[in-house]
Amino acid sequence: MFKYGKETIFLNKRIFKISKKFSSTLSYVHNPVNLPLRPLTVGQLLEETCNKNGDTVGIISCHQNQKLTFNEIIYRADQLAAGLKSIELNYGDRVGIWAPNLIEWYISFMACARAGLTTVAINPLFQHKEIEYCINKVGIKAMISGHIYKKQNYYEILNKVIPNLITNEPGKIKNNNVPSLKSIISIADKELKGTFNYNHILNIANENEIKKIKNEQNKIKCDDSFNIQFTSGTTGKAKAASISHFNLVNNGFFVGKRNELNKKQQKICVQVPLFHAFGTCITISAALNYGSTLVLPSAGYNPDKNLDAIKNEKCTIIHGTPTMYVDLVNRQMERNEDINPEIAVSGGAICSPHLFKRMKKYLKLNKVKSVYGLSETTAVIFQSMEGDDEYKSTCTVGHVSEHVEAKVVDNNGNIVPRGTPGELYVRTYANMLEYWGDEEKTKDTIGNDRWLKTGDQFVLEEDGYGRVVGRLKDMIIRGGENIFPREIEDYLNTHPDILENYAIGLPHERLGEEICACVRVKEGSNITLEDIKKFCQGNISDFKIPTKMEKVNSFPKTTSGKIQKFKMVEEFKQKYENNINT
Repeated sequence: MFKYGKETIFLNKRIFKISKKFSSTLSYVHNPVNLPLRPLTVGQLLEETCNKNGDTVGIISCHQNQKLTFNEIIYRADQLAAGLKSIELNYGDRVGIWAPNLIEWYISFMACARAGLTTVAINPLFQHKEIEYCINKVGIKAMISGHIYKKQNYYEILNKVIPNLITNEPGKIKNNNVPSLKSIISIADKELKGTFNYNHILNIANENEIKKIKNEQNKIKCDDSFNIQFTSGTTGKAKAASISHFNLVNNGFFVGKRNELNKKQQKICVQVPLFHAFGTCITISAALNYGSTLVLPSAGYNPDKNLDAIKNEKCTIIHGTPTMYVDLVNRQMERNEDINPEIAVSGGAICSPHLFKRMKKYLKLNKVKSVYGLSETTAVIFQSMEGDDEYKSTCTVGHVSEHVEAKVVDNNGNIVPRGTPGELYVRTYANMLEYWGDEEKTKDTIGNDRWLKTGDQFVLEEDGYGRVVGRLKDMIIRGGENIFPREIEDYLNTHPDILENYAIGLPHERLGEEICACVRVKEGSNITLEDIKKFCQGNISDFKIPTKMEKVNSFPKTTSGKIQKFKMVEEFKQKYENNINT
């Protein structure tokens, strides 16, 4: 027994010091802060923003020649929310939003928040088999769809999913392919058989029904599911991560603070698709928390339109993936526009230090920032800090986020020493509720102790900053050596002829795997495999030097910018196997 008093205080201090010393040598970090988490829904957050910044422009759509203040946004959202309820959509029903970057997408997202509906964010490039999968996976009851986008005709695709669509009365769809789906709301400038028109639903409700939406906000629970994100499918069939209002509101708050949205009125150039976690959280939720303005340059990704928007709208912040910044830098080098954005935020995939430096130089930026996370963690769990130096900004994914625990473990689940690679686990308020309708995969990802397995090979540094070495599934094992592709990729990105590259492992009879460099090169470049080998010799270990090279015009990737290496492996593995067989 220990006595109470000075002896106990002394013992507690000693235990604390020992514990602190012990934990600092291991890859574990916790970032508690004094700022509390906020029990709000997205709809309540919109109302709070209107009370503070109602007359501020909340969104500008350059390609639609439209802009809305936050007061106009909430009124339209409540109009549409009342209209959705009038077609028998009830609390918790899933509503798919399948459209490019339009003001209508944004309003639909806010309307569902205000109506207590669950949004299902769908890739605007999905085809009919993918759409059918999404509808059935989560039981979508209504779809808000685009009309024409690039080569995509949404109505034609829906007619493939529902062959008898034109014979159905709007709101009363019956089809065995998609038994849950009852209504389609088309963002079209004309009536389409079997569907509701978006503007009709927007204007169908009377003023009393619209007011009722506002009066019922306290009935919506912040811990309920609000947004379902289909995981990016970098390794196969997409899973459906369920995100709550609470997840989205709070992650957006801390993301926005680190991205300095609290410093002044910011205008954000939105290069990313709204449907992805980058769009819903890092962009929409963060901007909503701080009353920032979103600028949509075009319906889909277009580097020239993005550059136009940065110049014409005087955007202060840019959001994008590494590939988007590669293209934006190249267009700016050719056009040399008079632009002065202050901050570029990069996420969705790992950005090389070389690209960060080019972004800062050619886009005339004061700062570049990284964000790192997963759809399963709402969005962000590591992020650049305000005063980070060049190394922290360009060579790490930032510091662990607020209210987040992180640890790096070995194959047996033991925490590894700081600076040692292992799998990153996180425990945080931002972890998803579940994979919708998939208890087994949910348990595989989130244990009973609430630690979420990211699947990323990660290094936690002494100061709480982190580095992603690569995906566990992407690691190349060549002759018994574990090789992390990113090290090769970062070095090859410094070659003057290479715009972008990814290293993959291909089967090899003796070594197990050999390294293939897949490269996108500058126009007119005649770079060869021998050139790459010479460039690497003496700079990276011999066993890491690629033995094969493939020139490509583009890389298979998700709309959010994540590279689908498994597709490259399948393609080139097949190519070399065919060569051997012939």
